[in-house]
Amino acid sequence: MKKFTYLLLLIAIAFGAYWAGGHFNKARTAPDLSRSSDILGSQQRGAVDKAGLSTEYATAKTIEVRAGQVIQDAVAAAQPGDTVLVYPGVYKETIYIDKNDISLLGVIDNGEWPVLEGEGLRNDAILYSGNGVRIENFKITHYKGNGVMGQAGNNFVIRNNWVVDTGVYGIFPQFGKNGLIEYNVLTGIEDAAIYVGMSDNIHVAHNEVFGNVAGIEIENTRHAIVENNMVYDNTGGILAFITPGLPIKTAYDIIIRDNFIVNNNHKNFAAPGSIVGGLPSGTGMVIMAADDVIIENNVVRGNKNTGIIITDHATFGNITLDPESEPNPDRVQILDNLFIDNGYEPIDEIKALKLATLTSGAPQIVAVGGGKDSCILDAHKYPTVGLSAYSTCTRTHTRDTVSYLLAKPVTDEAKSLLDKGELTFYAVCAGCHAHNARMIGPSVVAIQAIYGDDAQAIADYVANPEKVREDYPPMPPQAHLDAETRFAAARYMLKVKEAAAPAAH
Repeated sequence: MKKFTYLLLLIAIAFGAYWAGGHFNKARTAPDLSRSSDILGSQQRGAVDKAGLSTEYATAKTIEVRAGQVIQDAVAAAQPGDTVLVYPGVYKETIYIDKNDISLLGVIDNGEWPVLEGEGLRNDAILYSGNGVRIENFKITHYKGNGVMGQAGNNFVIRNNWVVDTGVYGIFPQFGKNGLIEYNVLTGIEDAAIYVGMSDNIHVAHNEVFGNVAGIEIENTRHAIVENNMVYDNTGGILAFITPGLPIKTAYDIIIRDNFIVNNNHKNFAAPGSIVGGLPSGTGMVIMAADDVIIENNVVRGNKNTGIIITDHATFGNITLDPESEPNPDRVQILDNLFIDNGYEPIDEIKALKLATLTSGAPQIVAVGGGKDSCILDAHKYPTVGLSAYSTCTRTHTRDTVSYLLAKPVTDEAKSLLDKGELTFYAVCAGCHAHNARMIGPSVVAIQAIYGDDAQAIADYVANPEKVREDYPPMPPQAHLDAETRFAAARYMLKVKEAAAPAAH
């Protein structure tokens, strides 16, 4: 009998793999890669077909970098529309891209990659603030802060990179719009492997994330699709959050579909006190306060705590409430998904919920706290807790929505509405410093209490910071920002009363 049961399980898993890999893709036309490049700007289109470059970049050139040379020197020499081509070798540096339409492309030759090596000393591998930046074909390892961080750069492509042990975040676009993150492999990240913060019109697809605290996190972001990713052996698989205290107060219009979310049972090794430090091991998916999230056609298997948690701010651990953030997950739609063997070792709070609701069986989906107008396509298919108020969904698929990427590149018009200090605060500081809540760094309120009105002291410190608090990781230096920009951001941080949303983004 045991052999027969085991055989049935293998058949079910094989069928699920076939279903996700074949049936799902047949049901929806996948985004065409050339089209994805095309809509992200003329430089990405030119990388596919040089004849497609706009007139503006008719003289675009390729700058080659080989082992023993410095990539940053080539970036400094590059002009908008240029490609920096990096050959295999080990490059021990941090790269800053503050120009528009720069392609930073690695050359993989006979299995040898260009390697960005942090040696456990450097904080960031690549920082970009220009629009139309493309980063492709690098192995990035042993940095303390981030593998790739975007600081208000729009129309970006981050593709086919191998990111290993890069500290807090692996790929981290912040305050950007119209971006594609695909075909990357990330592991060993102590917060989120792919962390999309305060952004719009984002596509995250075909990535493999494992051995991290959080696999993929969509935070305070609107109009995002997360699809066709392999997400396994993390503490938690895919997260859609509103984090309180940030300038962008909402997260909505998020589709999570066609992913394998499997065995996310890794021990939580996040910084104590951080938001993801409260993430229970064994959680396939978490929807916290985000609205209009659609969950469809995912294979969710072997996550010991539960398959999906849907929660408000008041219920989730390590959260300081923000009166300007609506704290409940509203209009969540759970369509057809395949759940296998989740919830076999739930945390005590879920055990108590099961007991209080007289629920039998291992819970595949758990909803706690507030929220309204949510639905599930087939409420009786799997054991669930807290879904009694969910209606039956009227829609059955999202195949009519191929992508939220925009048909035309985004301009800097939204950025121009913000002064230098405010823009730098949103693009650089807010990723680690919420207004009144702990994130990777101390809160803005705590910093205001320490520094008073001494903006220059902050500007000097961030250029060459030293670790002074044992309960926080070291701060990455911001010396790539000029003195005027650092001072403007510090002055804005010290005067801001609440991280209110910008007028336009």
